[in-house]
Amino acid sequence: QHLRKLRARDPKSGTQVGSAGGWKLDIYPGDYIVHRRYGIGQFERTLVQDKVIKEGSEEANLILKRRKKIVKAAKKRGYTEKQLLTLMENFGTEKDPDPISRPRISLLEISYSDGMVHVPVDKAYRLSRYQSSDASVAVKLSKIRGDSWRKQKLKVLESTLVLAEDVLALYARRETLHRTPFDPRLEPLIQTFEETFPYTPTPDQNSCFETIENDMVWRRRPMDRLVCGDVGFGKTEVALRALYRCVANGRQAVLLAPTGVLASQHYKHVLARLGPTSPFNVSIAKLVGGMGKNTKVGKAIRAQIATGEAQLIVGTHALLAEGIPYNNLGLLVVDEEQRFGVKQKEKIKIVCNGVDVLTLSATPIPRTLQMSLSGIRDTSTIKSPPPMRKAIQSIVETQTKDIVADALDRELARNGQVFYVVPRVKQIDEATEYLNAIHPGLEIVVAHGQLKGNEAEEAVSYFTEGNGDVLLATTVIENGVDIPNVNTIIIQNANSFGLSTLYQLRGRVGRSNLQAYAYFLHPKTGLTDEATARLSAMAELQELGSGFDVAARDLEIRGAGSLLGSDQSGLAERVGFDLYMRMLKRSIRQLRGMDLPMVPRTKVLLPMREGSLEIRGQNGKVLDGGELINSNTAIEEAEVGEGDYFEISKGYMPNDAERASEEGSARLAESTQILVELTNAWKEKYGPMPSELKNQLKTLHLHVCTRLLGIDLIGLIPSTVSEEPNVQDCILRSPGLRPRHWAAFVNAYPKNTQPQNIDAYFPKLFSTKDADMTFWGGKKLDEEGIALAKSIEHVPQPTLSTGKDAVEFYSAMMEEDEDWDAADEEEIEAMKDADPTTTVSAVNVKDLAIDIEVDQYPYIRFRDFGSVPEGKRVDALLKG
Repeated sequence: QHLRKLRARDPKSGTQVGSAGGWKLDIYPGDYIVHRRYGIGQFERTLVQDKVIKEGSEEANLILKRRKKIVKAAKKRGYTEKQLLTLMENFGTEKDPDPISRPRISLLEISYSDGMVHVPVDKAYRLSRYQSSDASVAVKLSKIRGDSWRKQKLKVLESTLVLAEDVLALYARRETLHRTPFDPRLEPLIQTFEETFPYTPTPDQNSCFETIENDMVWRRRPMDRLVCGDVGFGKTEVALRALYRCVANGRQAVLLAPTGVLASQHYKHVLARLGPTSPFNVSIAKLVGGMGKNTKVGKAIRAQIATGEAQLIVGTHALLAEGIPYNNLGLLVVDEEQRFGVKQKEKIKIVCNGVDVLTLSATPIPRTLQMSLSGIRDTSTIKSPPPMRKAIQSIVETQTKDIVADALDRELARNGQVFYVVPRVKQIDEATEYLNAIHPGLEIVVAHGQLKGNEAEEAVSYFTEGNGDVLLATTVIENGVDIPNVNTIIIQNANSFGLSTLYQLRGRVGRSNLQAYAYFLHPKTGLTDEATARLSAMAELQELGSGFDVAARDLEIRGAGSLLGSDQSGLAERVGFDLYMRMLKRSIRQLRGMDLPMVPRTKVLLPMREGSLEIRGQNGKVLDGGELINSNTAIEEAEVGEGDYFEISKGYMPNDAERASEEGSARLAESTQILVELTNAWKEKYGPMPSELKNQLKTLHLHVCTRLLGIDLIGLIPSTVSEEPNVQDCILRSPGLRPRHWAAFVNAYPKNTQPQNIDAYFPKLFSTKDADMTFWGGKKLDEEGIALAKSIEHVPQPTLSTGKDAVEFYSAMMEEDEDWDAADEEEIEAMKDADPTTTVSAVNVKDLAIDIEVDQYPYIRFRDFGSVPEGKRVDALLKG
C-alpha cells in the first residue's frame, strides 16, 4: 500500500513544483504528485537524457551550425581526415561533450498504474503535490490510458465554477463596505516613526509597509489583510507602523494576542517605541485576564478606553469581552490568529465590523489559507530572512537519554540555555526527574498555564535574564518568548502536537547568529500516519521562511475542509487540494473576463506636478517644546501634508467633518460615474464649483482611470521611437497589463484602431511572442489581436450543469488549461528573471529615466508628449 513513511530526505534527490499560492514546494522520490493531464502519479526520480530535436527546427539549425564550427576548429588544429570522420561520427553520442551539439534534458520520471510519464523539469509547473487528507487510505494512482482522469477533472471544474460565482459575490459584497480612509497628509509624520526602526527592513517588509499604507490610506473599504511570515522575520514592525498610523489619525487601535505572555511582551515593546517616554507620546494600556470589569484596575482601564485617553490597547481575549467601550476604533491587529478559537473569532468579527483588521501569522490555519489562495482575503508574505539568520537544524528521532544528553551538553558547553517542552502539565514533574537523572545539577525553571497569577510570566522573565539552564514548559512558550541565548529546543512526544504548534515551537530558537537546533522526539512505536506526516514535514521544511509552506502542508494533512460554507473536501480529494485551488482561481478568472489588476494609487511625475496627488515632506513638524505632533494635534496646525492633496476649500464647503468625508469619497472614487454623481450633488447643495476645484477634479478623473488600468507610474522619458532630437514621450507603466487586455481596449475603438499617437509595449517576458511586442498607434488590430481580444470575453456558464452544452463548455475550458497554467508560470519566472531595478516600487521612483528600466515592464506610450502645453497635460491624457 502507498502509505506515508517517516524518512530522511536527500535534498539532492528532490525538485520543486509550483503551487496555487505562487510559491515553490519540494517533492522527493516516493511523493505523490498530480499532473493536470495524466492525474495522480508517484515521483520516482530525476534523470538526464538526450533531447529529441525536431528536424528543420530552429534548434536543429543551431546544432548544425555548432557542429560545423567544431569541425572547422578541428581542421585548424590539424586533424587528419580519419580524426575528422571520428569526430563527426561522435556527434550526438555519449562521446560528444559539447552541450550545444548534444543537447540534454532533465526529466522527472513519474509512474502511473499503467505506465510511466517523463516530464521536462522546465515544465514542472504542470505538476502539483498530492496528499490525501486521510493518511490511512492507500493512494490510488491514475491511469494514463482511458478517459477516467478527464471525467474526474470535468466534475471538479464544474464545481469550481459554481464556487467561483460565490467567491465573486463575496468580492462584490466586500467592496460595498466603506469607512473613512486614513489621511495621506499625515504620512510624513508616520515616516518619523519609521525612521526609529533600528534595523534595515528586508525587501518583503518594505513591500508589506507599502501594501498596508495603500490599504489604510488609499482604499475606502476596510482593510482585511493577512501577513504571513516566519517567527522573527519582522511581522511586529509591520503591525507597529499600522498601529501608529491609526492613532496619528485620531483613532483608537487594538493589538490582540492569544496569551498573557505574548501580550506582556508586546506591551513592553510598544511602550518603548511609542509610549509617553518616546517622541510620539502615545497613551498605551494593557488589558488581560484577571482585569475584569469589577476589579479596580479593570474599571480604570475601561474608563481610559471609553474616554479615548487610551489611544492604543494591548491585551488578550479580555479585549473581546462584552461591553468594552471602544472610542472610535480604527484598527484591530490580531497576532497569531491560529491560536484563537471559533467563539473568539466570532467575537472578533463583532468588534471589527467596519474596522481595519491586520492579522499576523507564521502558519495560518487551513481555512485562512484557503481564503488567501482563492483571493477572498488579501495576503502578504514575508519570506526574506533578516541578515545573518541561519536555518534551524531539525532532528526527528526516537527519544533516548543519549540524544537528550548530547543536546544539553552541546548547548550548555557554549554557555547557552535550553527549552524543553512537554505536551501536558501533568508531565512536568516526570520530565524534571528525567532531566535531573540525565544531567544532575541542572537549574530547571518551570512555566505552564496552570501557575497562579503572573507566575508563568515571571518564570519566563527570570529565564530571559539569563537565569537557569533549562526552561521546562508546555506550549505556553509557543508565542512571544524570544531569547537570543536559547538556541536548542527539545520537544518530548512531538507526535502529540499539531504541525503549526511544532513550527511555532521551533521558531523559539535561532534568534541570533549561532546555529540553532530543534529536536522533535517521539516514542519508538504507536505513531499514527498523520503524526508521521507532521514529523516528516518538520524534517523536510527546514529552510528559512517556510511558514506558508508548513501551512500548506498542514492543510493537505488535515484536509481541505469547507470554503464559503460549501463542503468541497471530497472534490478536492479527487485531484489534490493544490490543483483544486488552481482550478478555482482559473474559474474565477474566467468568469471575471477582464482580469487586469487594479492598483490603489498612481504616482504622476509630470512637469509642474500636473496630475499629481502625492504628499511631499519627509518629517513631521516639530512643535514648540520639541515634541512631535500626535493625534491630539489638529491637522491644520501640524502642516505635515504639503503637496498636491485634493482639497475642497472651506469657503465652498464650510462644515469640517462633511468636507473631510467628501474629500475622501472623491479621492478614492471607484469610477468616473461616481465622481460625476458626487460633483452634481455638490452643485445642488453648494452652488457652482470654483475653477480651482474643477481643475482638481480633472486630476481625480485621471487617477480613477489609471487605477482601473493598473497604471502605477506616469512620467516623461527621452523618446526611443522619434528620429527628432529632444522629443519626450509620456510613459504609463502598467505591470499587470498583457497583450490580451490591450487588444480588448483597441477592439472597443472605432474600426478596431487605436489613436495615432498612442502605443502599447510589452517586453518579451510578457508578450505572446518570443520577442518584444508593440501595438503601434494608428494601426488596426490584426487577426492575432482580434483573437486575443476575444480570449477574455465573458463566457456565461450554462444554465444546466449536465447535458451536451455543459460538457462542451467545460471541455472548452479544459482545452485552455495548459495554456493558462503555462502563462501563469512564465509570469512568475519572468518576475524573478527581471532586472532588480524594474521591481522598484512606484512610491520610491522620482525620475522614470533614472530610477527604473522602463523597457522591462509593459507600458502605454503617448508619443511626443513633451510638446503638450503646460496646464493641458491632464486633459491630453484623459483624451487618450
